[in-house]
Order: sequence, then C-alpha cells, then structure tokens
Amino acid sequence: MSLGFGIFLIVVGAILTFALNVTVSWIDLHLVGWILMGAGLVVVIIGIVLIVRKRKSVVINRSGVDPRNGGQVTETERRDDQPY
Repeated sequence: MSLGFGIFLIVVGAILTFALNVTVSWIDLHLVGWILMGAGLVVVIIGIVLIVRKRKSVVINRSGVDPRNGGQVTETERRDDQPY
C-alpha cells in the first residue's frame, strides 16, 4: 500500500512539475509538484524499510532420552518474534 501511494505521489508531482504549463496566481504548481515528488520518495523509502523488516521465526529442536522408558523424545518449539 505504501509503495503504491508513494509512486502515485511521485507521478502526480512529476505531472505538476514537468507536464503542466498552467499559471495560477495564488500557488506555484511547480513547487507543489517538487514537494509531492519528495514526499512520494520518502513514502517509498519507508515502505521498502517496512517490507524488508519482516517477522522473524525461531525454531528450537531438542532431543533426548526419556529416563522412564529409555525412548527417544523430540521437542520442537517455535517462537515468532514480532517487531511491533
């Protein structure tokens, strides 16, 4: 979601900056376009950081011998560490 929104901001900013030749007296559309492209770049970088920062899983396998009957005992523990 954040990658798509960031790309959208970059595209809208580029259109305002490079493709539009409209002069409005109360706002500078070229400056707004540059600001939107910068904001889109920031959103894309944050989105990439959040995608790279995945949830980690740790699997622990323990095996041993049961002292009562002498049989092999295997225990598996899975722990999901969430970054939030």
